Amino acid sequence: MKKISISILILISAVQICIGQLADSSVYLSGIKTELNKQWPKNRTINLVFHGHSVPSGYWSNHEVHTLSSYPYLLLQQLKTLYPYAVINVITTSIGGENAIKGESRFTQDVLPHKPDVLFIDYALNDRAAGLEKTKEAWEKMIQKALEANVKVILLTPSPDTRVDIFAKDGKSLSAHADQIRALAQKYHVGLADPFSLFQAIQKKGNLAEYMSQVNHPNLKGHQLISGELMKWFR
Repeated sequence: MKKISISILILISAVQICIGQLADSSVYLSGIKTELNKQWPKNRTINLVFHGHSVPSGYWSNHEVHTLSSYPYLLLQQLKTLYPYAVINVITTSIGGENAIKGESRFTQDVLPHKPDVLFIDYALNDRAAGLEKTKEAWEKMIQKALEANVKVILLTPSPDTRVDIFAKDGKSLSAHADQIRALAQKYHVGLADPFSLFQAIQKKGNLAEYMSQVNHPNLKGHQLISGELMKWFR
């Protein structure tokens, strides 16, 4: 009886450890990394899907779209250096100007058919007008659908908008949405990339403008910062 009780306590403790913690970057994508290391004819195509707004789409200033200088493709370049035998598809289902609510409404139709191995979600920059409650619901629905399909998920905190205070803490601030994304990553035990914290650190030094092509779109340097955060999950 004591042995059974001890076993139950151990199981409960293990569950409690998992709940409320971020996924471990050293193991979360271990299966994907194994696949990326395989050589022909044992390898297969790995699909990386980026769902979000104008930033992962590659929008810079004056509505120009710099696809190959956006963070999804910068990540691809880094991955190909690390995994020279891998076949990797970068798929962007992102739409400029869209928020998470609209992104969730087309998630089943536009995202899941690509059979992502890893899904990256980046909507917070455009979520502020819709508010925390509604956007949280949309993020959760997307996360849940992805997990039901056995997709690995990495959530992104926002890149900056220099028209607003990056350190503001009110309910409509980027900080509030970044906090909500961190909490969702903990709740669902999925991956988190947190470029927002890095952009805050840069702003403290007063040189955030060096990372922006315009007020709400990063330049190459800004996209490199984001891709560097994502790359941590693949090392």
